[in-house]
Order: sequence, then C-alpha cells, then structure tokens
Amino acid sequence: MAEADWAGLIKGWFPQLADKRLRQITWPEIDKHRDYIQELLGTVTVSTIHQRLRDEHGLSVSVASLRRWVRATLPEEARRSQVTVLRDDVEPGLEAQIDYGFLGQWINPRSGKRHRIWAFVMVLPCSRHMFARPVIHLDQHAWTEAHVEAFQFFGGTPQRLVPDNLKTGVDEPDLYDPKINKAYAELATHYGALVDPARALQPKDKPRVERPMPYIRDSWWRGREFVSLEQMQAEAITWCTEVAGRRQCRPLGGAAPLSVFEAVEAQTLQPLPRTPFVLAKWSTATVGPNIHIKAGRTLYSVPWKLIGKRVDVRSTAVTVQVFDDGQLVKTHAALEQGKRTDNNDYPPEKIAFHMRTPTWCRTQAAHVGTACTEVIAGLLEVNALYRLRAAQGVLGLRKKYGDTRLEAACSKAIAVGDPSYRTIKGVLVAGTETDPAPKPPATAAPRPSCTVRRGSSRPPRPPA
Repeated sequence: MAEADWAGLIKGWFPQLADKRLRQITWPEIDKHRDYIQELLGTVTVSTIHQRLRDEHGLSVSVASLRRWVRATLPEEARRSQVTVLRDDVEPGLEAQIDYGFLGQWINPRSGKRHRIWAFVMVLPCSRHMFARPVIHLDQHAWTEAHVEAFQFFGGTPQRLVPDNLKTGVDEPDLYDPKINKAYAELATHYGALVDPARALQPKDKPRVERPMPYIRDSWWRGREFVSLEQMQAEAITWCTEVAGRRQCRPLGGAAPLSVFEAVEAQTLQPLPRTPFVLAKWSTATVGPNIHIKAGRTLYSVPWKLIGKRVDVRSTAVTVQVFDDGQLVKTHAALEQGKRTDNNDYPPEKIAFHMRTPTWCRTQAAHVGTACTEVIAGLLEVNALYRLRAAQGVLGLRKKYGDTRLEAACSKAIAVGDPSYRTIKGVLVAGTETDPAPKPPATAAPRPSCTVRRGSSRPPRPPA
C-alpha cells in the first residue's frame, strides 16, 4: 500500500488526527461569528477583531485561537490581508520620510543627570541619504529646530514631508484631511513643502526611515562616550556624512548614498529660502477678566473685548503675537518672566486714574488758564499721588462747565483763600464765579485813652 492509501485509512479510523477542527474545543464558539469575522478581515487586524468580539459579543477565546481558526477556516481571506503592495521608487527630490527613534540612556557628566536620548531622523528615499540629530526633549521647539538643521544639511528641501502622527507635527490624524500643527504648518509654508503624514499605526508608509533605526543605534550610538549634547549632535552630523553616507547600500546596487545624492538628488531639491526661518512656539490661552494671557512664564495683555475667548499665541525669541480666529490682535516684545501690560487694552473708564498722571493734570490745566494752573500746582505740590484724585476732579469739571467758567471759579477760590475741589465745585454749582469776591472786613480804629475823675458820674469831655 502506498502512503496515500494509508492516509485514507487513517482518516476513516482516526478522524480527530486528520481534522484539526475536532481537536479545538473553542472553534464552535468562533463559528457563530463567521460572517462578522469575514466582513472585518482585511479591513482591520485580527487583534482588533478579537478585541471587538470579546468586548461587544462576549467571546472568551484567546487571540491565538482566533488566528488558528482564521488560517484554517478562511485561508483565502487570511492570505489576502497579508498581501503587501511594493511602493514605486520615489523620484529624486520628491519626498523625505521623518521619524523619532529611541537610542538609549545618557548620563550628563556635567550635571550627573540621566537623560533618555532620541534620534530625529530624516531620510531621502531616492538616495537613502539620511540626517540624524540626537535630542533630549520631544517638544515643538526640538522638532522644528531639527527640520531646519536637516534642510541645511541637505542644502535644500524636498517637495513632500512624510512624518509620523506626533503631536508636534499633527494635531488630529486623519486619512484624508489631517490637521497639521500650526508651528509645523508655518515651517512647511516657509520652505515650500507639503506635509503628508503617514497613516496612524502604519509604519510601512515610511519604510525608508523605519529600517535605518537599528543601524543608527548600533553603528553610531552604542559604546560611545559624550561630554555634552552639542558634541553628540556634531558627531552625529559627521557620522551621517563619513559613515552612513559612504556605506554600500544594497537597494542602490552597492552604491554609496552620498554619491547618489550628489549625482542625482541634490540638484532636484528646492532651494533654501533667502530669509532664515524664525523658530516659533504656538500655544493657546484663555483671556481672563484681568485681560491678560499667560505665555510661558509671562503675562501679556490683550484687548478687553476678548475676555473669555480662547486665542492662539505665537512666541519667538523677540516677539509674542496673539491671534483671534487667525487675525492678529496684539503684539508684545518678548519677556522671559514677569508681566507686559498695554494700558490701551483696558476700557477707558477702567484705566482713567492710571492714565491721568500728575504730568497730564498740569498739561490740561495749562490749556484752561493761569488760575487753574495755580490751583493744580498747589494740589500736587505735596503728596501728589494722594491728592491726584482731587486734581483730576477739578479738571473733570471742564466737561460740564467749560474752560471759561472753570478758570473764573479757580480765580475766585484763590481770591477767597480756599483753592480746593469742594470750593471750586460749589462756586460753579451756585453760578457765582463771576460775582466780585467779598472784601475782607475793615479793622476798627483804636479809641483814645482818657482819665475819669473819681466820684464823677459824667463821662469826660472829648478834647477840643
């Protein structure tokens, strides 16, 4: 008997050895969801299907059992989901793929602090030429600064940037309409590049930058000592040119990436802008009742009509700009820490006391007349800060009574010896500022002395 004959006999005698389904006690439970699994397979991963069956349908099987069931029951669909479409070769200067990769731990010898070091990597897929920059912080400033250094390293910019969906680059990932971070969009606009993020959780969308990460870690990072971050970044540039740029690259037929870049891709990159890019940090803030927002460690004032609104803040080393719905509403000189306030941002009635300084009061009094100038000068002669409100009150009478009547009232108050706000206002209310000032009472002449004789009841005669 041949082997096929024995296989037929065994299949009939011992069916559990020939049919795997008979040995799987959980597969009958999975069979109940066959249509649901078949519908999702190829759209999402088997792990996601398992999670949905567990959470939404109460299926209590392992993900490994589900994978075995899919391979045995739906072999065609399983193979279909594993198909990978090879990407066409990228044209020179068309694209740059960008990502972060973890390098390892580093102890700063100067401070003794331990840091996690990440590598910002940009690869040009056509020539495989790469730029690597170690960083400590994965914030917006490091992301933007690394792009600027990469463009300087390549001597130009590609037409399209393909980053990961990091918050420093993409605010809201979406397959068709991703929302790009404001700072990143400003960078792309300045250099004339299009930001085209890869799909979320799809590393195969940027394979040229995913594959070199282990190479960078092994060839450059491990086993080296660095005294500072600046030295680390300088040596990374040297390594990109002297080592990674001159390696034999199999996808290029053994050619060196630097040679291919110089021969084919360098001249196809877009030229760098004439003006350097200004590194800016974007943030959002809510305007409080004190009409100030906080950017970094500093408070900046904005127009009072924006109270309660959420505004966008663009901070550079020189200026801080505030935008409301894309419109620039305020600009301040940057301050590292403290407060910057423009009194013009307050309502006029709220800031009137602060605006009407002693100098302002003296200037306004000079427009009224000499008497008013004398009154204001007297009020502000001693303790000007505490008597400022009285001086403001005197000048405030101009609105109701005019300069002529106020000047006359001040003259009369000086004449009577009481140049105060209460007296001047009383004169104006009574309308007596044009009346002549009352004359001071005359002093009585002294009476002559005389001698009264004792015993006489008549007064003495006046002298002849």
